[in-house]
Amino acid sequence: MSNNSEAVSPQGAEVPAVGALAHLRVLDLSRVLAGPWASQTLGDLGAEVIKVERPGLGDDTRLWGPPFLKTPEGADTRDSAYYLCANRNKKSVAIDFTTPAGQALLRDMALRCDVLIENFKVGGLAQYGLDAESLLAINPRLVYCSVTGFGQTGPYAERAGYDFLMQGMGGLMSITGRPDGEAGAGPMKVGVALTDILTGLYASTAILAALRARDLTGVGQHIDLALLDVQVACLANQGMNHLYGGAPKRMGNAHPNTVPYQDFPTRDGHMILAIGNDRQFASFCRAVDRTAWSEDPRFQRNADRIAHRSELIDLMRALTATRPTAEWIALFEPYGVPCGPINTISEVFQDPQVLARGTQIRMTHAVGSGIPLVASPIRLSKTPVSYRHAPPLLGQDTESVLAELLSLSSERLAELKKQGVVA
Repeated sequence: MSNNSEAVSPQGAEVPAVGALAHLRVLDLSRVLAGPWASQTLGDLGAEVIKVERPGLGDDTRLWGPPFLKTPEGADTRDSAYYLCANRNKKSVAIDFTTPAGQALLRDMALRCDVLIENFKVGGLAQYGLDAESLLAINPRLVYCSVTGFGQTGPYAERAGYDFLMQGMGGLMSITGRPDGEAGAGPMKVGVALTDILTGLYASTAILAALRARDLTGVGQHIDLALLDVQVACLANQGMNHLYGGAPKRMGNAHPNTVPYQDFPTRDGHMILAIGNDRQFASFCRAVDRTAWSEDPRFQRNADRIAHRSELIDLMRALTATRPTAEWIALFEPYGVPCGPINTISEVFQDPQVLARGTQIRMTHAVGSGIPLVASPIRLSKTPVSYRHAPPLLGQDTESVLAELLSLSSERLAELKKQGVVA
């Protein structure tokens, strides 16, 4: 691992200098979350990622605070915690590609890159000669990934798309929230931009598939990835429930296809029971000394428990409210009953399992201090992820990248700076 990071691999082994994707260079024209999440994933796996940003402004999320990254003296910087979550292992180059000189720089960079990621509106980069057709014409080996709200085709293609909008249009909010008739009922979005995150993961998967195809054919391709498509795909069992005649609806924390699988009150709060089969339900009944429940024809099989959901849940709630959460968890563990607390995010980062897995790391930032970040969940035994670059300041690497990648002289860089093409 480079000296830039204070993290160690979860296994405690020394991280090799070469990552699984160290042979790749990614040109990242995306901003906000979906595209940056994909490029950060590739960067964690060893790829060189060059993030192109607008001079003076940068990625929109840099200003999405508070909270903001602080200097060692405690003053706010111009980089938000939101920006930090998706931009490690990248170099920031500030280029104004609305200018001819800026467009020329990016075309030269694209010639030297394996992957390009962008999330502009459909057709938005064509006017600059930076669209897929233009760049694939000069670099046929390029894998060009476009992330949009609605895709490159269809009646909504030219609309702007945002995660919140997709959670609504893609059906997720219709099945998230308290059931109709209960206090506080109504559609509810998920607490993080989940559609963006999932789109970023699909994008990184698609990019790796396209790169493997390039290994075999010698040519790249254009990836058309839409947030709405991803959200519909990720309805998963609920989408299939609909296609096979079901009627998905908001059920609070209950599960449409297995019972009991939801939150339950305890003496000091709430806990989750995630009982996924008849064997686990029988184990639960033994643990709580209610074997009659598992022998009751209403509750023996999962299909029976779904049909008699309200009767069973009422019985269980009356029981679970009699003991504190920690006591229930300790009781269920020897029986193999899936059970756990509902943690605050603060409690998450104090959890012994989370600590043991090394899910929080620290990296040395350009402001001169060590900053906390959330680790990649990817665990590779031979080529583990590495943390080489903290999220960069805007334009932090402009000069070094353009000098090394394009062999620009210091005089040419100074000229471009004076013209406002780079910063």
